[in-house]
Formats: sequence, C-alpha cells, structure tokens
Amino acid sequence: MLWTLTRTYVRGSRVGIVALIVVLQLIQTFASLLLPSLNADIIDRGVARGDIGLIWQLGAAMLGVTVMQAACSAGAIYLAARQSMGQGRWLRERVFHHVQRFSTADLRHFGAPSLITRCTNDVQQVQMVMFLVYELMVIAPLMGIGGVLMAIRQDAKLSLLLLVCVPVLALTVGLIMMRLGPRFRAQQEAIDRITDVLRAQLSGVRVIRAFRRQRSEYDRYDEANHELRAIALALGSLFALMFPLVSLIISASQVAVVWLGGHRISQGGMEVGSLTAYLNYLVLILMSVMMASFVFTMLPRAQVCAERINAVLTYDPVLTETTTPTPIPRGATFALEGASVHHTDASAPVLAPLDLEFRPGHTTAIIGSTGSGKTTLVSLLPRLRDPSAGRVSLGGIDVRDLDLADLRSRIAYVPQTSYLFSGTIATTVAACASERIDRDRLTRALESAQAAEFVAELDEGVDARVEAGGKNFSGGQRQRLAIARALYRDADLYIFDDSFSALDYATDAKVRSGLRAHVGDAAIVIVAQRIATIRHASCIIVLDHGHVVGRGTHGELVTTCPTYQEIVASQTGEEELA
Repeated sequence: MLWTLTRTYVRGSRVGIVALIVVLQLIQTFASLLLPSLNADIIDRGVARGDIGLIWQLGAAMLGVTVMQAACSAGAIYLAARQSMGQGRWLRERVFHHVQRFSTADLRHFGAPSLITRCTNDVQQVQMVMFLVYELMVIAPLMGIGGVLMAIRQDAKLSLLLLVCVPVLALTVGLIMMRLGPRFRAQQEAIDRITDVLRAQLSGVRVIRAFRRQRSEYDRYDEANHELRAIALALGSLFALMFPLVSLIISASQVAVVWLGGHRISQGGMEVGSLTAYLNYLVLILMSVMMASFVFTMLPRAQVCAERINAVLTYDPVLTETTTPTPIPRGATFALEGASVHHTDASAPVLAPLDLEFRPGHTTAIIGSTGSGKTTLVSLLPRLRDPSAGRVSLGGIDVRDLDLADLRSRIAYVPQTSYLFSGTIATTVAACASERIDRDRLTRALESAQAAEFVAELDEGVDARVEAGGKNFSGGQRQRLAIARALYRDADLYIFDDSFSALDYATDAKVRSGLRAHVGDAAIVIVAQRIATIRHASCIIVLDHGHVVGRGTHGELVTTCPTYQEIVASQTGEEELA
C-alpha cells in the first residue's frame, strides 16, 4: 500500500525529480567506491615507492572525487527532502478533503481521534520512511554490490569472508524485523486511544471538575499511557538489541579481515594498501546492509500507517454525490416526502415516514421532548444525512440529484452547539477572509442577531479575536454570533436548531421579531423547547418518538394536541390552556 500511494504521487512531472535523485545517488555511490582504490594506489604506488608526484596527483584526484561526492550527496538529500515532504503534504490534503465529505455516521465509523492520528502521525511516518527510501534506494544496493566487486578486485581469497559476515548480518536484522511489524500496528492503535482519552478530557474539562471526576479520568489516561509505554518499550528493546548485534558483527568482521589480511601480507599475497582498501570496502558493504536493514526496519510501521491512510481515502462516504447535478431553482420549496430514518442496529425508527413542506415566506417550528427526532429531521434538509426511505426534495427535485455544495449554499444552518472558528468576529461571522467581507451586511447580521451591542463594547469591535470554539465568549454571546453567521448568508432556508436556548426571554423575543424582516421571503425552520419561541410560527410540528402527533398553529394545537398541551402546561401553567 505504501508503494501504491507513492506511485500515485510520483506520476507526471515528479518522475523527473525521482530520476534526478537516482542519477545523483549513482554518481555519489561510484565516487564512494572509487575513493578506497585511490587511497590504496597512494599507499602502494606512491608512499611505498617514494613517488611524491604520484601522491600529489592521486591526492588531487581524491579531493576532486570527494567534492563531487559531497555535492551530489547534498543535492540528492535536498531533492529527497522536497519529494518526501511534498508527498506528506499531498497525503494530508487528500485525507482532509476526503473527510470533509463524511457524514456523522462516517465520522463515527473511524472516530475523530483516529482521523486526527491518521492525518498527522501516520502521514509523518510515511513521509519519514519515504525520505529514507529516496536517500538510500540507490546507495544501499549499489554500494553493497559494488563493494563486493571492488573487494574481490583487491583480494579474491580474502573475499570468501563475505560469504559468512553478510548473511549473518542480514539474518540478524531480518529476524528482528519480523517482530517489529505487529508492534508498530499496536503502537498506532495505542496512539489512537490516548488521543481519544486526551481529547475527551480537554473538551470536557469543566464537566470533569464539576462532577469531581479527575481521579477516574486520570486513571483512564494512565491506563492508555501505560499501554503505549509498554509497546514503546518492546519496540525500544528490539532496537536496543539490533544495533549492538550489528556493531558486534561489523567489528568481528573487521578483526577477521585484519588477522587474515596480515597473514596474506606476510606471505606476499597482498599489499598494505590493498588491505586498507579492503577494510574500507568491507565497511561500505556492511554499512549498505545496515542502511537497507534500517529502511526495511522502518517499512513495517510505514506500511501500517499507509494502510490506515488508504482506508480513509478509499472509504466510500454514505452520502454520495451525483456526477450530473440538476440545476437548483430559486425560491423553491423544501419538502420531506415519506422520509424516514432507521438505524440498522435500532429496534425502532428514529423518524417515522414524514410528509412536510417548508414554504418560502413561512416559519415552521418543530417542538417535542428530548430524543423525539427534531435534530435528525432538520439534518435531512442540508443532507447531513440521507433518509433510510422516502426522499427530501427541493422544488420537486430529489436533493440527491443536486450538487451538494450548491444545495448547502442555499441553506443557513445554526446547530445546537454554537461552535465558532478561530479568527476575528468579522471573519467568523462572514466565514471568509477579511478583505472579502461586506461590512454593511456584517453590521446588519450582528444587529439582527442582537450581537451588535456587546461587540461594540469590545476594544477592537468586530476585529476582536475569537478563540477556537468561541471559548472567550459566554454561551449567549456564542449563540448570537452563530445566529449572525447564518444571517450574514443569503439563503433560501434558515434552520435554527434550538439556537435560542442560551438567550434570555427579552433577547429571544428581539431576535425573533426582526428575523422575518432580515431574511425576506426565505423559509425559516425553528427547533425549540420554549413555547414562547415558537408560538407565533406559521405552522408548528409536534414530534413524539419520531412521529408527528400534532400540526397547526399555537391556537389550534392547545385545543387539539395532548402532547402540546402537556408542554404548554409545564411551561406556562394551566391558564394558558383555558
């Protein structure tokens, strides 16, 4: 899978960069193999014979070869770094954009912590290994093969030693590698778990403190941390075993060469310069095996990471987009036509088949007890999820036949959780760069959302900073800014999913009184728990366990719908029903 992702990235113009890296590595390797031979000639032909001119000549050649080797090495490393970093950027971008198409069910399938790890840590591991591959893919095999040939050229009989030391080194590293793969996979999964625990603790820190759950949360984190530590120690132990063993094999091989080579020199079968060169070639051969082994040692983890990344990239989101979208008419009616939602593992539907219309210029309110399916219902309109049966239409056209981005551009949605993105108030409300903001539209949106007053009191006004999630604002202020963000847009449908719950009654009334004037003929859907918030709606839908148990105006429902009567009585008293 690692090579599949790499081939996909390298296609096209990037093939030339890889080819250039290979050429530079070839030149560098040939230069490395040439240096010991030049050194041997200096010793045997120059020093031994006292030929100073030859020493200077061969010394200058060695200097030139060294400079060429350094230049090619620097160029290859630079290009390898650019190529591997570019592949990392490409993978992060692909994962990020693909995840943007995921529905809530898709996100639950992987889990947010796992997706974070795959987009960061996993990509980083692939990026690091590909850098090693680009840097060593030519050097290791060519230096190993070339080193053997050059060693045989120096002394064929002494080269029989390579038949022992090279296989021993390769076998030692290979056995350790076989034990690394499963542990690398377990390590990535352990990182997922610790990210999950840490994310939950940081996002829910106030709740944890309020309910004095610090000890239990500490135990959860400690358990995940110890699990990751145990896996890391197992990996570290294998690496700690591998490197001393490799050093022992290399050192033992050098001792054997010196001992056997000394006998060869004393017998007149080998010269001192040749033994020096042979030792250098032995080191090059064993280092090539070491480099190849190191890359192959890291490959299992990169392969695991590549599989996890590819699992995201090849995952087909539940929400599919049509390749031939139908043009969307302006001012059309949104409707649910026999739409129902049923989870595969649930015994009862979340939403029974519903037939509803949300007409332009009308305000539709949805009310019901907790868990009655209100949020599920409104999530069908912008295609945050698709119905299990039936369909959602816009102007009589199934929304699945429309361009998803175009459909959502027609809808302004304020979710239950008022999440604000980091930046300034202006960029958060306008959801664009500061130079593209329409300041007049921004002012009207803030005024309609009853946010202009508290924004004006800030030192920097609309340019005041907003922390991620809007943590530096109160719940009511975040909610008003989220409402302003929706009102800034020019949409055909405005959805307010329990978006007035953090507002006091006076502010709630002010927002609702100016809402129709601000949005014009657009359709409005309000999900609320308060009767005061919805009583003036054109039509009120009462939900109970996914079924519509009442439909009409406030005046009609207080006399015909028992469920609505119970809600009214619990909030306003029996006199409201009289």
